[in-house]
Amino acid sequence: MPVILIDISPTTVYVFRGLRTDQEDVMTIKQFFLTRNFLSKRTAMVLAIVAALLLPVLAAAGDVHPLFNLQSPSQSPFPSDRFTVFDFAQNTLLRVNLPLPNCATNPSDCIDTGLLNQLDGFNPQPRISIPFDGAIDVSTVNSNTVFLVRIGNILDPDDARLRPIGINQIVWDPATFTLHVESDEHLDQHANYLLLVTTAVHDATGEPIEPAESFERLHEDESKDFDLGRGRDAQVRLYRQILARLLKHDVLRQIAIGVSRKLRRKDIAVASLFTTESVTATLEKIRDHIKAAPAPVANFNLGLQGERTVFPVVSLRGILFQQEVTTAPTFQTVPVPTPALQIFPSVGAVAFGKFRALNFEAAGGFIPAVPTRTGVPAVQSTQDLYFNVFLPAGPRPAQGWPVAIFSHGFGDNKNNSPFAVASVMAAGGVATITINTVGHGFGPLSALTVVEQNGSVVILPAGGRGVDQNGDGKIEAIEGFLTAPPRSSLAARDGVQQTVADLMQLVRAIQGGMDVDGNGSVALDPSRIYFFGQSLGGICGTVFLGIEPDVRAGAVNVPGGSFGEISSLSPTFRPLAGMLLATHVPSLINVGGLAFNENEPLRNQPPLINNVAGAMAIQSFFDSSEWMAQAGDPVAWAPFIRKSPLPGEHQKGILLQFARGDETVPNPTTTAIIRSGDLADRTTLFRNDIAFGLGAGFPKNPHSFLTNVAAPLPVAGTAIEAQRQIATFLATDGTLTLDPDGAGPLFETPIVPPLPEDLAFIP
Repeated sequence: MPVILIDISPTTVYVFRGLRTDQEDVMTIKQFFLTRNFLSKRTAMVLAIVAALLLPVLAAAGDVHPLFNLQSPSQSPFPSDRFTVFDFAQNTLLRVNLPLPNCATNPSDCIDTGLLNQLDGFNPQPRISIPFDGAIDVSTVNSNTVFLVRIGNILDPDDARLRPIGINQIVWDPATFTLHVESDEHLDQHANYLLLVTTAVHDATGEPIEPAESFERLHEDESKDFDLGRGRDAQVRLYRQILARLLKHDVLRQIAIGVSRKLRRKDIAVASLFTTESVTATLEKIRDHIKAAPAPVANFNLGLQGERTVFPVVSLRGILFQQEVTTAPTFQTVPVPTPALQIFPSVGAVAFGKFRALNFEAAGGFIPAVPTRTGVPAVQSTQDLYFNVFLPAGPRPAQGWPVAIFSHGFGDNKNNSPFAVASVMAAGGVATITINTVGHGFGPLSALTVVEQNGSVVILPAGGRGVDQNGDGKIEAIEGFLTAPPRSSLAARDGVQQTVADLMQLVRAIQGGMDVDGNGSVALDPSRIYFFGQSLGGICGTVFLGIEPDVRAGAVNVPGGSFGEISSLSPTFRPLAGMLLATHVPSLINVGGLAFNENEPLRNQPPLINNVAGAMAIQSFFDSSEWMAQAGDPVAWAPFIRKSPLPGEHQKGILLQFARGDETVPNPTTTAIIRSGDLADRTTLFRNDIAFGLGAGFPKNPHSFLTNVAAPLPVAGTAIEAQRQIATFLATDGTLTLDPDGAGPLFETPIVPPLPEDLAFIP
């Protein structure tokens, strides 16, 4: 705390603490001197000015404090419930209320702040900011000196479980005297957390930090102190009261028991209380709507002449895919990989169908926000949703074939990779069904031309879901999946949510009875529905398995989250992140072109001292984007699969596969899902670092190891064995997990700890 000592006589010393260097301080000090009757007014004023001028010098050389100015998110610990308002339509009874930036100079930040202010709480994977009034020794920052405490829901006495949570990915920004840390865990949705910064953090001289006076006076009667703005702002006043109660001795004593050490009020240099947002509310309401609606009816007469589009595999000569790639329209034609259906003589027929589905996305690819407690997402339109079904050969079970929904990867479509996995699944006695993810499959005029061995030709719609979102006349492979400007920061959130809604409607269509052959029999068993997905399909599948009660078990291959983390860490997607930063106004690019440097450490790395201009703004952008996209983030949804199912749901069998050194979905983004869902015992790791070293043709980037069935034999054999693990797991109702290579070195089943938190790209 800044101290001024003024010696004006051999026996008298005057001391001033904690005053600011403004006119108000000068007058306060002058009035103090005037009370000493031996000083003239002139002498008192001179001494007051000298004292006030010395304050900044002494403050710089004196003690360091965390800031606690509750009028500014950047001048106090953040996140903080101080920056919320009451909203009884929300699950948390709160809504975020951040101050808007200058919308004329920072229009992108203004839009993003408006989107954040629709949420009912803060990021469950928060980037925590703690500003100081001087330099600290960042080496003293760790999970013993700065940590979170889960205090449950303060509105629910049954949820008062105190549990400490550490920090990770520590960054100190000397330019702003601000400490940034990540929570070491993904936090629970709509729960209350207390951030505690202790005096065990030291300043740059090695001295313990001290509380700011505004924080020390937390317990005072707010009506007596208008300097801190408490009398003018009811939200600040209430926030201070709640925080003060949480820091009383009995609560700190309970927290101390949890952290196994003494914790007293004087040990707390600053604190913050915040509430995490609801993650599942939108999809829970969409699920309830879909379950209450009649089951959609599947139609298999898709031929342009009304032909039935069900084909025995032995009758196929080939299939051509005419992709609508411009709105002119123009097309490009590629062959569908039907030879992959012959990996095993196990697929009896491939069928193409459609059903009518509900669409919750508005134009621009976003789901309009509704309150999390009382709102109901509106159906924006209905659409035909096209699907492919691959039926096993041989006698059909009496109840129909067990069926696994397959979800393809980013930029792929239902007419490509599903053909690469259907044969192994059918060999295990499981049918495969698949749809296009939102925005995938090229334009709606895309078509399939089926050529049979007898020369017959059937043309049918391919079910493309791509749109010309940016108005350039092109329809790219993913166009329509990501949210369009001005809501670009939402990224994939609502594309994932709508895809999951589509998958839930596909479940309902199966439950309604799929008569593929047209003879009145049900081809697919509605009581044995499973899921597996690759890459983006694994991402959507993690959410799907967390929300869909009628899927018995699932497998996700090379998933990752968040999308912001994937795009910043992946060489494949980093240019996409650069595009978002470049189109931000003002631009956040700090290198040039689409290149940027966010200067952020990976997990478990030493604290980083930032020395890169513009890096902190980029970190903040990614944090905000991740915060507003939690409803579609697989890391947020992973706990609901097995660890803590949603009300009315049940634990599901789950298998997760990923590969060492994945360049498309980097390992730290997959381990985030594993940690969040406690899935290490259900995880298989493909050791591509070992496989590549064999010199047998394995690629440096192992991202597509599940679907590489057309590669040379060692690579294709690995793909088949990974698929067999999934097929066996699902065919046994999630009870049997094979090691794909037995006692071989290429697969760890389950993964050998510790989890790989580095990139391990092969140079």
